[in-house]
Amino acid sequence: MPVSALVFRDWLQELAPGRSAADVCRRSGLKRSTLAQQMVRGKVTEATVVAIARAYGENPVVGLARFAPYKDLAASTAAPTDAELLSQVSTSRLLTELLVRSGELAELRAGPSGAHIPHDRLDCTTCEPDVRHWVDAIDDGDLRHRVSDAAGIAPQNFSAQLRANRLSPELAVSTAREAGVGLRNGLVVTGLVTAQEAGWPGEVWEGAVRRLPDAELAFMAADRLSLLGRALRRQTSDERAVQRVWEHLG
Repeated sequence: MPVSALVFRDWLQELAPGRSAADVCRRSGLKRSTLAQQMVRGKVTEATVVAIARAYGENPVVGLARFAPYKDLAASTAAPTDAELLSQVSTSRLLTELLVRSGELAELRAGPSGAHIPHDRLDCTTCEPDVRHWVDAIDDGDLRHRVSDAAGIAPQNFSAQLRANRLSPELAVSTAREAGVGLRNGLVVTGLVTAQEAGWPGEVWEGAVRRLPDAELAFMAADRLSLLGRALRRQTSDERAVQRVWEHLG
């Protein structure tokens, strides 16, 4: 939910006193027309708050906590669970870990001279925000219904956002609250703020990967490959359908 423009104006005056709208937009990379439209409508998006907070050296999470829908963010500092972390680890990283453990990619653990590199030096460089995997990881079986009731939306609308692999910031925070995990985690998995801005410790993904038992790692990698296979099959089917249309049109 966008935040109040009146509260935003007060926050901006504290954050950047005496700065004109042109200065703020130039420094934060926002378009002047975008900010002006939001102010006229009386609602400023969370992305705007985050961009301006970053531009003026304030943690975006702290900035958002100044506004009514996100006040609980200031006190919610719970670390992400391993399940949450693993939901954000890419399929390629899981497969690499599986091959390393099986000895198929032992060369990944050797330096230029053949010297052994500790396992904890393998960096997770391909972690990307993923809302669907995150919700699946924290879902106790009734989470979607609880979130829908708390947010006052139809379950199918919540599911539609998940199918598109997106959640509004407010709904992501509500999902985290209903699941009993850190509220900031919801903002990380949507990509609105970074893990560092949310206070996650460094190398947390790699720690979660290393703690994952071999069997669970294999099953998780298999599930990811199955999802990838279905997505590729749909993509191929769509491409063939488009090609048939073009052939029909001549």
